[in-house]
Amino acid sequence: MTSTLQPATTTEAVKRPGRWLALSVLVLAVLLVAVDATVLGLATPYISEDLKPSGTQLLWIGDVYSFVIAGLLVSMGSLGDRIGRKRILLGGATAFGAISVLNAYATTPELMILARALLGVAGATLMPATLALIRNLFHDPRERSLAVGIWGATASAGTAVGPIAGGFLLEHFWWGSVFLINLPVMVVLVLVGIRTLPESRNPNPGPWDLTSVVLSLVGVIGVVYAVKEAATHGFEWPTLAAGALGAAALYWFIRRQLTLPTPLLDMRLFRNRGFSAAVLADLLTILGLSGLVFFLSQYLQLVQGRRPFEAGLAELPAAVGAVAAGLIAGRAARRFSVRAVVAGGLAAVGLALAALTTLDQSTGYPLLGAALLVVGVGAGFSFTVTADVILSSVPKEQAGAASAVSETAYELGAALGIAVLGSIVTGVYRGFAAPTGTPSGAHESLGGAVEAAAGMPTDTAQALLTSARAAFVDGLAIAAGAGAAVLVATAIAAWFMLRGQRLDTAAEGARG
Repeated sequence: MTSTLQPATTTEAVKRPGRWLALSVLVLAVLLVAVDATVLGLATPYISEDLKPSGTQLLWIGDVYSFVIAGLLVSMGSLGDRIGRKRILLGGATAFGAISVLNAYATTPELMILARALLGVAGATLMPATLALIRNLFHDPRERSLAVGIWGATASAGTAVGPIAGGFLLEHFWWGSVFLINLPVMVVLVLVGIRTLPESRNPNPGPWDLTSVVLSLVGVIGVVYAVKEAATHGFEWPTLAAGALGAAALYWFIRRQLTLPTPLLDMRLFRNRGFSAAVLADLLTILGLSGLVFFLSQYLQLVQGRRPFEAGLAELPAAVGAVAAGLIAGRAARRFSVRAVVAGGLAAVGLALAALTTLDQSTGYPLLGAALLVVGVGAGFSFTVTADVILSSVPKEQAGAASAVSETAYELGAALGIAVLGSIVTGVYRGFAAPTGTPSGAHESLGGAVEAAAGMPTDTAQALLTSARAAFVDGLAIAAGAGAAVLVATAIAAWFMLRGQRLDTAAEGARG
């Protein structure tokens, strides 16, 4: 048994030497994933122009990463509990860097989709391992709250660094360069992590059930694919078949976990009301936000005409707010209450999204910047506290599996949000009135319309762009309204489901 699995009552376990240096390595892994997620949105117009994907292919490029990572997170989290979280983290980081090169040099939409899917396989190893290692590094509940806050703040900082660094690269190099910025981060993470991270694992893990791995992957991908296709094309037979297959696989997965002596995912975790509430809040929050996040960069660049670097700076308030809120979220939850901080944060995000329903082509930056700042603050409070609740609700031997459930909710919410809200934007956009002679590609995406306009007479091109941009903004406003409704409903649910939840109490209970 490693020192990280000693009883939490010993001085060494509570105050492990080098724990803060080890945390710095873990947040690099978070930075790696966050930067990759944000630069994709910024590079989307350039990928669209170069690879010429259809509207459906463009959505797949955006969400196949989330599909795959959501399907594998529980499996990879459980694998880390068994073979060692340090080992799976460093192996995953190495693979993540290598596959980033494939993303950078993709030459067709199909190859880009494949590269994003493979990146999802590697990414599934990173996030559960980082949170699980934090659970095993920090046994003092107040220190752990601060560590989780730093972890969340780094993810938020990555959402700021990504667009700014990506914007600079897009103005000076080709779009593939935005994926290559993962490489130096990965090199530092692996070299420093080998020396500073402690190994930890479940001392009695049991076998890794491959049948459960396949069932979780098929189940999540089948259900999310069906939702995506139904939102885009309606309820056709292939869509219904995929949904039925996914639902059956998930049902079988749950039944199997309840009968296995050492399940891939201990379903008893969900008996803890705080754990279940935190997971549900994460899923619905990301679902409500992801439509805005995915299309915001396109709005800033293709509607308002901002350069990539300027668009990256425009998104900065959300990250600043999230960083600030994340660092004080644990203290706020102890001073007031868990449910007040989580529900209040979610309600603030919902109101900010409601304000964005007033967007038009000429909306000034003060409104947009203020709304993004409120979104960041609200999300920073909510996500940090729910992550702390999830970690402190389980024994540390199951930290990888519990963290994976949290991250699965996050990625599943992202996939469903892009599928449903993204399809709203795309559906509204496709119906715009175009001048005679407009290529069909202009109706697939706003990037396609901009490209088509470049080869038209000035008056016709201006008419096309005006109509296309208006339709895109209309779709974005509807998606923001739908997201606002989801966030307000989630805030109300969190207020009731997190009643009586306390971080310190949960932490003590998890040790028993």
